Amino acid sequence: MSEQNRPAQRAVPEQLERVLATEVSLRSRLGHVAVGLAGGCGAALITVLWVTEPNPLPTRTQAVFVGLIAIGLAWAVFAGWVLSRRRPLFARDRVLSARIALAATVVTAAGGVALAAARGGTADLVATAAGGVVFTAAAMLALVRARRRRRELLRLRDALRQDAP
Repeated sequence: MSEQNRPAQRAVPEQLERVLATEVSLRSRLGHVAVGLAGGCGAALITVLWVTEPNPLPTRTQAVFVGLIAIGLAWAVFAGWVLSRRRPLFARDRVLSARIALAATVVTAAGGVALAAARGGTADLVATAAGGVVFTAAAMLALVRARRRRRELLRLRDALRQDAP
C-alpha cells in the first residue's frame, strides 16, 4: 500500500517545485524589474514636470500629479519588495499587485467620472463611466484570480508538509 502512495507523494513535490520555479524564474524577476522601472520612471517624470513648471499649477492638477506619483511609487516599491525576497512568495506578490491595480483603477475611474460630469456632456460621462466599470471589473477579476492562486499554492505547500516524514 505504501508503494502505491509513493508516486503520489513524489508528484506533489515535483508539482510544487515546477510551480514555484516559475515564481522565482529569471523571466518573472525581469518582469518585476520592468514594473519597478516603469513605476519609478513615471513618478520621476511627473515630478520633474511638476517641479520645472514656471507657474504654479491649479490645485486639481496638483492633486492629479500627487495621485499619479503615488501610483508610480507604489509600483516601484512593490517591485523592490518582490525583488528583495529570496524565496517563493506563494503568489502573495500577485495578490498585492492586484490590490494596487484595483486601487489605482478605482481612483482613476472615479476621477475620470468626476471630470466628465463637471466638464463633459452626457455621452462623455457615460463613456467614461462605462470604461471605468470595465477596467474596475478587470482589476477585481485579477484580484479574485490572484487570491485563488495563492490559496491553491498554500494548500499544495501544506499537503507537502503533511506528507513529509
